[in-house]
Amino acid sequence: MNLDRWTTRKPVLTDGAWGTELQRQGLGLGECPDSWNLKKPEAVENVAKAYVDAGSQVILTNTFRSNRITLAGHGLVDRVREINLEGVRISRRAAAGRAGVFASLGPTGKMLMMAETSEAEVSEAFREQAQLLADAGADALIFETMSDLVEARLGVIAALSTQLPVIVSFVFDTGKKKDRTMMGHAPEQAAKEMAEAGASAVGANCGLGIAECIPICERLHASSSLPVWIKPNAGLPEMIDGVPIYRISPEEYASLVPAIVKAGASFIGGCCGTQPPFIAACARRLAAMI
Repeated sequence: MNLDRWTTRKPVLTDGAWGTELQRQGLGLGECPDSWNLKKPEAVENVAKAYVDAGSQVILTNTFRSNRITLAGHGLVDRVREINLEGVRISRRAAAGRAGVFASLGPTGKMLMMAETSEAEVSEAFREQAQLLADAGADALIFETMSDLVEARLGVIAALSTQLPVIVSFVFDTGKKKDRTMMGHAPEQAAKEMAEAGASAVGANCGLGIAECIPICERLHASSSLPVWIKPNAGLPEMIDGVPIYRISPEEYASLVPAIVKAGASFIGGCCGTQPPFIAACARRLAAMI
């Protein structure tokens, strides 16, 4: 359950944003993006294929919200199986053997410390989703945008039963130095606890721009022997008429890729606001480093 197959050729270029790309194709505010695996699979495949064409060596799946707890809030709890299976199948078709497929899992959206759900319910929801994604043929599992170490640990333990590598990526954008998760966890603590839980890699995504992720990456890399997964946002957006506008250019973003590599990243991609041109620019920058 390790990532040796991938990290022997590090750094590995992953993909960019999915939600903002689906919004560009018409996803409505408040609409569940994962439902498009069933309603508009061609649009989802277009996003995935665009990243493969841009140079992604690993792409994710449109399954971030596809655990039963989150889907229940969208009235889709009876479609858990279909949405997860189709999510992997769509990315597999788009990859067409040119990229690996790491299946995306997100937090439940419920706070354990407030007793909005139980640890048993979270564990079962993650176990179910992880097994569905594994059955569909995912190469690895990635828990993204996590903020609670308790929930993350439950996810890792539940997903290990699939025998697939399990990556955990946190959002560090809180606190005086913007280096804590929403629950107050530092990169050092996250890396240590995820290694102990059995994760195959640890990382950071969303929240911060690429420049701000450099010290986070350094700290994650220094805190365990796990490979580091980094997917920053395209900077902080400006809200114009309720729409987030990201001002950083693909070239500006990619110019900091060497610094992220030096900081210890084994996997590099993008989160909110990063589009296929960002990944293409990163591919060119990585090629120039070889």
